[in-house]
Amino acid sequence: MKLSALASALTLALLSQAAAAAPEATAAQMMDPAKVVDPAKDPKAAVQAMTDMMDPATMMLMMQKGIDPATYTKMAQSGMDPNMMKAYAGFIDPNMYTKWMAAGMDPNFYMAAMQPMLNPNMYMKWMMAPMDPRMWNMGMQALNPNMYMNWMMAPVNPANMNLMMAPLNPNLYTQWAGAAANPATYGTMGAFMNPASYGAMANPLAGFMPALPALPAAPVAPAAPAAK
Repeated sequence: MKLSALASALTLALLSQAAAAAPEATAAQMMDPAKVVDPAKDPKAAVQAMTDMMDPATMMLMMQKGIDPATYTKMAQSGMDPNMMKAYAGFIDPNMYTKWMAAGMDPNFYMAAMQPMLNPNMYMKWMMAPMDPRMWNMGMQALNPNMYMNWMMAPVNPANMNLMMAPLNPNLYTQWAGAAANPATYGTMGAFMNPASYGAMANPLAGFMPALPALPAAPVAPAAPAAK
């Protein structure tokens, strides 16, 4: 028990340290409609996302993405992707709630969640944020004509043109229908949609009936000799 508790503590501690060094991944995840719900499915991922969101570097990256029209194109593309259904269908999986119940009884989870609040370096980052060159760069973007040019050219961007034509593509609806009918989309609950799960119920006596022996293979007639 002591070794398992120590391993859990070390894992959460390493996770919180690695999370502080990954604001780019968290900023991209928060701007993706299909991935923004991933931290809610796993307590460890939630600790990582919370730690990164408390870092001003993540806020700066999200602000930079917010003034780029390509960010909203990617968000719309992600919103029409069938993976969107798979991401949100995970909330009906009982395994997700089991993970959170286990984390709620683990003191190491609370310690890892409180770690950023007890870290003086985190508060120092926020105090130094107004003098961060990245923050100044954000303020100067209002004087950058390229930013306005990007927004003016966004309606004729090929990526946006393809996005507007996507609802006319029958394959889009076929993919959504396939994702909705795929038991793997619903995780553990998908077993209720799998016909193989009801095989034993259709024939309750199948488990008590011995399997029939395989019939012997029919003898093969010898091949006729080749004519000389």
